[in-house]
Amino acid sequence: MELTLSLAQIDIQTGKPDENLDNVTHWIREASAVGSDLILLPELWSTGYDLQNWKRHASILGEGIFTQLSQLARQHHIWIGGSNLEARQGAAYNTFTLFNPAGELMACYRKIHLFRLMDEDRWLAAGNQPVLVELPWGRTGLAICYDLRFPEIFRSYAVKGASLVLICAEWPAPRISHWQTLLRARAIENQVFVAAVNRVGQTENDQFGGHSAVVGPWGEETAVSSDQETLLVTEIDLAEVEKVRERIPVMKDRRPDIYGDPGDVSRDG
Repeated sequence: MELTLSLAQIDIQTGKPDENLDNVTHWIREASAVGSDLILLPELWSTGYDLQNWKRHASILGEGIFTQLSQLARQHHIWIGGSNLEARQGAAYNTFTLFNPAGELMACYRKIHLFRLMDEDRWLAAGNQPVLVELPWGRTGLAICYDLRFPEIFRSYAVKGASLVLICAEWPAPRISHWQTLLRARAIENQVFVAAVNRVGQTENDQFGGHSAVVGPWGEETAVSSDQETLLVTEIDLAEVEKVRERIPVMKDRRPDIYGDPGDVSRDG
């Protein structure tokens, strides 16, 4: 199946959700206008890393920013994915939500691996469940930024039949070569499409590197951006996944009887 993706590589104004929502609304409108099926937004796009003020920013699912995303998806008839601060049981989570064109929440993934270098472990609670969801174009896994350094979650998705993994990130510019290398590695070793959006811009302490990309199961970039704000648009054919797996049968040649198997993943979000 063919799928048209838009990756909104944008700057984020720290702690200014209204300004960020205005910016994102513009890019969602643009993605819809060019015929994209799905738009992917960066990690914590509505607030940036204003984590110490999470009580001011975080919303319960079905309220606040999540209601606004639902409305935007329905208004522009487009799938929308990206992460925001979620308030849940007295704590905050870095939560990736995916809404369908009817505005329905189809998947919810809470970031498992918290990034100590940006104090996530100080302010946020960690998720405890990978999420693989059955979508019209095939099984799709969700991940957020630092998760990219942990291949186990991606292999678990591939073993369970994923053909696409969506990643939203705020990846710093000094380590952008790691980002580029790991995106290709995760795509090649699991023979899946990886669509990854990163933010751009600078905060008081960090410069973010952009270079959002969509990498195919053969490791080739079907689209890649620079370090400026842009809407990266590309079309992928998910049938390529099975073609690559037939060409080099990595999944069939695995030996989990020797080295174990990835843990179970949720399919219902």
